[in-house]
Amino acid sequence: MKTEISRRSYRTRLFGRSAILSGCTALCALSPAVSFGQEADNSSSATTLAPIVLEGSGSASVLDTSDDSKSIVATQTTGVGKMPGDVLTTPASVSVITSKEIEERGANSVEQVLQYTAGVVTDYYGSDDRYDYFKIRGFSPFTYRDGLAIGRSWGGLLEEPYAYERVEVLKGANSTGFGVSDPGGSVNYVTKLPKKERFGEVYGTGGSFAHKEAGFDFGDNITDDDTLSYRLTGKFQRSDAEYDHSQDDENFIMGGVTWRPTDMTSLSFVFDHLDRDGTPSSGGHPRFTDFDREKFFGEPDYNYNTANRNTYSVIFDHDFGSGLTFSASARYSKTDTGFGYAYIYDALGASDPADTMIDRSFFGSDKSTKQFIVDAHLLYETNFEDVESRTLLGVEYNKFDADNDTFYAAAPAIDWQNPVYSGGPGALAPYNTVKSNQKTQAIYFQEDMAFFDRLAVSVGLRNDWFDLKEVGNNAFTGPFSGESDISKFSKRLGLSYKITDELAAFASYAESVAPPSAGVEPTVGTQYEVGVKYRPDAFPALFSASVYDLTMENITTYEAPTYLPATIDKVRHRGVDLEAKVEVTSNVSLIAAYAYIDSKIEEPGNINGYNGKAFAQVPEHMASVWGSYTLEGDGNRGDMTFGLGARYIGSYYFDNANSRKSDGAIVFDAAFTYKIQENTTFQVNATNLFDEKHIANDDGGAYYYNPGRAIMATLRQTW
Repeated sequence: MKTEISRRSYRTRLFGRSAILSGCTALCALSPAVSFGQEADNSSSATTLAPIVLEGSGSASVLDTSDDSKSIVATQTTGVGKMPGDVLTTPASVSVITSKEIEERGANSVEQVLQYTAGVVTDYYGSDDRYDYFKIRGFSPFTYRDGLAIGRSWGGLLEEPYAYERVEVLKGANSTGFGVSDPGGSVNYVTKLPKKERFGEVYGTGGSFAHKEAGFDFGDNITDDDTLSYRLTGKFQRSDAEYDHSQDDENFIMGGVTWRPTDMTSLSFVFDHLDRDGTPSSGGHPRFTDFDREKFFGEPDYNYNTANRNTYSVIFDHDFGSGLTFSASARYSKTDTGFGYAYIYDALGASDPADTMIDRSFFGSDKSTKQFIVDAHLLYETNFEDVESRTLLGVEYNKFDADNDTFYAAAPAIDWQNPVYSGGPGALAPYNTVKSNQKTQAIYFQEDMAFFDRLAVSVGLRNDWFDLKEVGNNAFTGPFSGESDISKFSKRLGLSYKITDELAAFASYAESVAPPSAGVEPTVGTQYEVGVKYRPDAFPALFSASVYDLTMENITTYEAPTYLPATIDKVRHRGVDLEAKVEVTSNVSLIAAYAYIDSKIEEPGNINGYNGKAFAQVPEHMASVWGSYTLEGDGNRGDMTFGLGARYIGSYYFDNANSRKSDGAIVFDAAFTYKIQENTTFQVNATNLFDEKHIANDDGGAYYYNPGRAIMATLRQTW
């Protein structure tokens, strides 16, 4: 007799009916919201399962994040594409940072969220605070929110992690999943949505650099029948940065409503507003010096970094029954950003003690963007004898308009031994003005099949049509304009074989396509990868190991001091990723990662002189470990949780010519949480505990150090 599985259970089961049975132990440990109506009768050859009941939507295409606040080990992911899949049998390397892990480590920036992920390097630009600086497998990734493209992390907005239930990191090429990307990988932020229950928290944080912060996240049902729910999330921060004349203020508010007219349908609307008012940088430190981080060599009167974004999101899911579901999501966002600062650029630095004057430049940008993106897809699930099938067919439309003015001017030199500020530059005319309009239309297809509950095959196909227009003026090269109408096809093939119910091996081939500027060929990439994953039944854990070979072609780089575009033919990265997330017992957990990357630029003709060199900001070795231990209370004392972590960043070159190189470094982090009452905790987090200092970036004109020690204390009340 064939096993009967309810439609609503499909999104949590492993490939195959026997996979569900073998995974029950781990699933029960990880997902308290899941309940089984009856256990399998082992004496019978025929097995019948009662429906699995879950919090959330009945749609098979909806990711279940109900356990993310309770465990550091995720069992599901959408990191590879639009439909949720089991992490064990997904034929790709995916890391999931859950909200529990984010809170435990006290991560308050995307860089901190990703610091303990294999293959990811962060903080490689040091005290430059304009963007989220991180690379995956050696390349700057594209970012997505709920599967809809945001853009590249480099040059983008500083995202607020408190808005997200989890952060999913896909390593390697995969344009067939969420769309345009570079081959190193991509990051998907999963928005906090209303729940079918009353919940909430409020907290206050204070600490280093006059940091003051307050936040809340709560929700409840509006109607008694759970058909209408709301959620309200906010964070308000007033702070300095670690250097003089700095600021790091933020206002964030997000509200969402979910309507569930039936068990098979859900509609969510989310609005969020992000307002940042900070400073971009200390201006760098003179080369061949060793000043404290707080020393400021910029200009207080020209030192701003602002961002204002309003986002409107709609998410719809409907289960038609008989294996067919429909999902659609759309987002409109309007963003205004700007920065201006004076920075040091003097190659000689302080090499001559008799010359204490350091050259500087003014640099600024004003940018306004509007984006409307919509995605819709059908998912059909069925089975034939010992074959199970999931078929996804969808379309996407993305319209992105941007106006960007860039400012540059020589700034007065400054005495590095006795700095005297000279004031801002006054009114500046932009040296480069660009108005760009991008329209991307895509159709995609994905087929996942499981044979005999062991072998899983995944095929992804996608075609993107880019309609690009660009017009502007450059003070050095004059007016310019361009148009491109490009069609690019990408594909992915993945295989996963369950050696046992706990151990799976996988292999994959994937391609990537990234949208270019008008008149330039798209950046493309390919990756070959093999690996294994192990998820024991005895306790919540996921161990993974992979080996990969990826290439990226048609690369445009921008290097100091001119930051003019230069094209590199190809970069090849071959590497190894090892990662473990383990909850050994109810009071002991461990996160560990190691990555090795062999980076090489392949440039026939050696036009730029880079052939055979390593790509900039790519460490050969990286490793990290984070462990936590909870000492249970005895009645008079509440639970105490101790956390300690270490991150090793190997040396890397600052430039593609490999003329300047960093030193390897180890940075320690720590955390302590005390449960004052059942729902009240006091938490202390320290990043860079021992204040380790090293040069994170030397652009040839100045030093930029890694972030220094910061200690934050948080009082949190939940219900």
